Amino acid sequence: MSDASRAAGEFTRLIEIMATLRGPDGCPWDREQTIDSLKPFVLEETYEVIEAIDAHDHAALCEELGDFVFEAVFLAQLESEAGHFTIADSLKSIADKLVRRHPHVFARNTGEAALDSAGQVRTRWEEIKAQERGGSAKPKTLLSGIAHALPALLRAYHIGTRAASVGFEWSTTRDVIAKIQEEVDELREVVEAPGVVNQTRAEEEMGDLLFSIAQLSRRLGIEPETALRKADDKFTRRFGRLEQSVADSGRAMKEMTLDELEAEWQGLKTHETHET
Repeated sequence: MSDASRAAGEFTRLIEIMATLRGPDGCPWDREQTIDSLKPFVLEETYEVIEAIDAHDHAALCEELGDFVFEAVFLAQLESEAGHFTIADSLKSIADKLVRRHPHVFARNTGEAALDSAGQVRTRWEEIKAQERGGSAKPKTLLSGIAHALPALLRAYHIGTRAASVGFEWSTTRDVIAKIQEEVDELREVVEAPGVVNQTRAEEEMGDLLFSIAQLSRRLGIEPETALRKADDKFTRRFGRLEQSVADSGRAMKEMTLDELEAEWQGLKTHETHET
């Protein structure tokens, strides 16, 4: 049996299990769920998939992908019961979209130009999306298709990618760094102004700074959400070692000066460098 045939069989089984769970003799919890009540579970499964990817834990990724697909089937079951669409409609939609947006693969005999790089593919993808928006009964802007529910840093990354696809982009990476410095200076001006800090302006300038940093990340080919998540993990790991080191010395962190804590921190960093 081919992988495709086996996948089709297991997918059908999952759909049937979901229908049973929602049926008259099914599970009370599953029967009372709505598309709104499932939102936190969809988000949770998304982050668990990402965590498995970050860890390169293939066994965990296998399991988490199953959980992720289950949430899609669950949502589609609810929508099917309401008469809106079925999971088959969702599958057809993505399959049609992939074929339509890859003419360089699926329509090679129609005169479609060959694409030799990922950058060219991305540009062609955005062009096709723009054409689709133009033919829609509900016109969309270039940026309107980016989900508002995305983590803000990741949304900033995608906004920059979309804008760059039509030429709205800095000429060089150095220009982005200059923009970041400009935003730092503007934030410093607000923070250092006499009197109480203007929180509204500070928030605005901080947002501009973070947005610009996301664009630098994009220019460098770094997905900023992943980069920040790794930095969070590194700080958490190192801070845990700092706590343990201080405890082992018989001291308490709250009784140490900032200089003492910083010296301990730098020592841990040096030790980590030697370990690697």
